[in-house]
Order: sequence, then C-alpha cells, then structure tokens
Amino acid sequence: MKQNILMPTTTFMTRFYHSSKTAQRSIRNPNKLFPAILAGTLFLITSCEKEGTMIGKNILPGKDFISLYSTDTLSVYSYTMYSGLLESDNPGTVFLGTVRDPYFGTTTAGFVTQLRMFTQWDGGIYTVDSVKLSLTLASVSGDAAAGHILRISEISEQIYTDSAYYSSRTVPLTGYTVEATLPQMKADTINNVILDLPVSFGEYIIRNTSMLFHSDDKPDFRSYLKGLFFQLQSAGNPVFITLSLKPPGDYEYYKHQLSIYMHDENGTSNMFVLNIDAKAKNAAYSTFSHDFSTADYNKKITHVNDGVRDTLSYIQSLNGLFTRLTIPGLEDIKKNPELKGIYINKARITCPVHFDGTNYKGSTFPSQLFMGYYDKSGKRYLIPDYSISAAFFNGRIDTASRNYTFNIASYVQRFLNDTTGNFMPEFQLALPEGSLRNAILKANNSATPINFELVYTRF
Repeated sequence: MKQNILMPTTTFMTRFYHSSKTAQRSIRNPNKLFPAILAGTLFLITSCEKEGTMIGKNILPGKDFISLYSTDTLSVYSYTMYSGLLESDNPGTVFLGTVRDPYFGTTTAGFVTQLRMFTQWDGGIYTVDSVKLSLTLASVSGDAAAGHILRISEISEQIYTDSAYYSSRTVPLTGYTVEATLPQMKADTINNVILDLPVSFGEYIIRNTSMLFHSDDKPDFRSYLKGLFFQLQSAGNPVFITLSLKPPGDYEYYKHQLSIYMHDENGTSNMFVLNIDAKAKNAAYSTFSHDFSTADYNKKITHVNDGVRDTLSYIQSLNGLFTRLTIPGLEDIKKNPELKGIYINKARITCPVHFDGTNYKGSTFPSQLFMGYYDKSGKRYLIPDYSISAAFFNGRIDTASRNYTFNIASYVQRFLNDTTGNFMPEFQLALPEGSLRNAILKANNSATPINFELVYTRF
C-alpha cells in the first residue's frame, strides 16, 4: 500500500515573549536606528522561527505528534451476483406484470396479500349479487390496452407480518382461482379501475359465516381465507403495473377493496367489504422471476455468481442482480500492528457508470443507490454512515462526472475496531424499494475502474 504523509503537527503550541528593555532602547534615536532595527527584527524573527521549530521537534516525545496519511491504491473488486434469498415481505409498493430490458432480460412480478374485513358480518343470510374489485394503479407502463388478464389465486398457508418471505419462493396454492380482464388504461399516470369478479368468488368467501371475524386470541378470518396471490398474464405485449400497499391517511380513501354486494331473504341490500391496504397492516410479500436469457444477444450478462471480475457490474431492480464490492486491503490494514488504533478521516468509494447513449444515459439511471453489508449471521443492514447523515453518505448519481460516490468512513472505522466478525471489508450495492431503474457500473479492469480513497490519522 502506497502511503503519502500529508501533514505532521504537534498537539500543543508554545508562546513567544518580546523583550521590553530592547524596545525601550530602540525608541531613543528612532531616525538613525530604524533601518537597522527593521533588519535586525526580520533576522531575529526568522532565526527564532527556525530555532523554535527545531527545538520543539527535538524535545517533544513521539506520542505528541500525529500524522495524516492518504492512499488511493487499495483495489476494489466488483462482482455481479444473484440470490433468490432476498426478503420481499411487508412491501410498501408491489408490482404486477412483465418488463423487459436489453441487458437484464425479462422480469415478471406478482404479490401475495391477506384481506382484512372492513365491515363486520351481521349474522344474516344473504344471496350474492355481484363482486367487484377496485384497484388504484399508481403507474402503468408498456402496453396499456385492454385485455390483460388478472389472475387471483387462493394461497394455502397463513402468512404473518413478522415472518420472512423471499421473492423467488414458490407460492403454495389451494387450487382455487378466479380471473378478470383489465380495461383500457392510461400509461404513466394513476388509474382507478373496477373489475367484475365471478359471483361464485363472493359465495366462496362467505361460505362459512362463523369464520367471518377478526381476533388476536384464536383462529379467525385470516386462517380461513389465508390470502390471495395476484398475477398478470398478457397474450401480446406485456404491461407493468405499480400499486401502493401503504394504508391511507386519516382523510384518505382506501385504494384497494373487494366488495361483495348481497341481498337478504327480504330483498334488503347489503355490502361486505374487505381491504387490501388495511390500516391494521396485512401480511404481504412480492414475487419476482428473472429470465436473463431473453436479453439482447450482444448485451447478455455472462458472469453471474462465478467469481469473474468483469469490466462491468450490474444492479437490477425488483430483487434481481446486484453488485458485490470487496476491498481486501482493508483486512491487511486491520492485521498490521503498526496501524492499530488509527482514526479514519475519510473513506470514499467512487463508482463510474456505463452510458451506452440509448438505453442507459444520465436520465435513465436510478438517482440513488444504497450500500449494505451482511453480518456473520447473514442478515443485511444499511451501512451506518447512511443513518448518521444521508447527505454525507451521498450515493447519488453525478451525471456530469458519470459516477456514484459513497462516503463510508464510519463503516470502515467499525470494521477496523470490530472483534466480533460482524463487519467485513465487503459491501452490496442495492436499489431503494420501489425503484424500477437499473444501473450498470464500470469495474475491475475497465479503463475507469472503481476508486477507493482512504485518509487516516496515526497518533
């Protein structure tokens, strides 16, 4: 590791006292003595400064000096990775449909959610007249024409808000399914749609009225109708839809409701309503499948999970590919006894991006990337620098410089001080929840590889 000493300094300062007697003598004949005094004063000042510095250096013990060092020669290795064990539970935003990228191929999204009773069952005997599902689509991209099929399947396992669910898991189903056809939609805007579902679906939900209640003390409606799996099928060009599962505020309407319209034996109408975006949060998780083989032939990603340091690394939305960074030189610093107890002043990673001028340019890159790490148990966390100051951590794209910058001094300091093995010299670059933009980074043997700057103080 190349080291450059930037600045030595002492931990205290000494005073310089002027002589009052010399000053009195020089005042007696100011006209004759002034030039000589000026020259002498300059000589004394120069001599005292040099002598004082040398004397201070010889007298002070070594521990009273601190030195600031910097290096930018620590290598950063980059790898493209994929894992099916990425959690997708309790999402604020969910997705339906298929999206294709020339580099990343095809991604298909769905989601699983519970339903929560919005209205209480009154104990009456009812005949179902109709069933309607109202959805608020936060955004629509791709083919917004009518005809896409929404497929709703009953799941066979009860799900919980405090359990972990992974986006690549196979959803266990009972075999009960209903379908509805989506109407014409508008792209790139909010769409409010109301879908007609089969009357038999409403009859299926209320078939056992003794289970139409909520309770935290005994099996209730959530153990009876455990949840629904939402998928979207397209015969032609695909569509991709975004929905928010965040509960409404005090003065907002529910965005997603299933309404069962009924009448009793006297002909009196009634309605039984169930919420997807309930204020008492429903358990939910997203599902994603990725087919990298459908990418353009000359843009396919060839090195994933194989340890090859390619010249590009990839970060994909929707729990797809991610970039793993390692800095082995930090381990060498930690093991070096001469560097024990150093203080990290600056630790900054700069990741240049790959612009192709068409699909990937400044306006198409995600504005923000996050950096995470895994502890020894395999649990993922954001690095502490983001929590200390999101502005200082940065992670935002600079389209002029064509890079992302991450300040990680706190994490590096914790890694060097750590004796538990919870911190390692490696990181994962990921996208914020709900981001649909991918990123391509230059890496390893690229002409402009990832750079790591480290500045530290030795006492």
